[in-house]
Amino acid sequence: MMAVGLGHFLILGSVLFCLGLVGVFINRRNVLVSLMALEVLLLSVSILFVTFAKYHDHLHGQIVSLFIIGTAAAEAAVGLAILIVFFRFKKSIKLEDVQDLKG
Repeated sequence: MMAVGLGHFLILGSVLFCLGLVGVFINRRNVLVSLMALEVLLLSVSILFVTFAKYHDHLHGQIVSLFIIGTAAAEAAVGLAILIVFFRFKKSIKLEDVQDLKG
């Protein structure tokens, strides 16, 4: 049987990071999709931190990963709350409509 090694986790984290970057930069229409792509970016960085922590036999990467997960949860909660208020105000979640709010 094939063992899952360091390279597999590095490839997984890199692919998720690239998908998140594509989602952030290509998506210009929907705020919700942009938030999800940002969450994928944070998840990939967290996977890489845990991978390197396991490889170097330290807990530092796992502790940083917990902070990343906590920050991602707070970011998602605040982002969705802002999105709900914006939807009630504009009846849309398109990124083009956000430009109208500039003061």
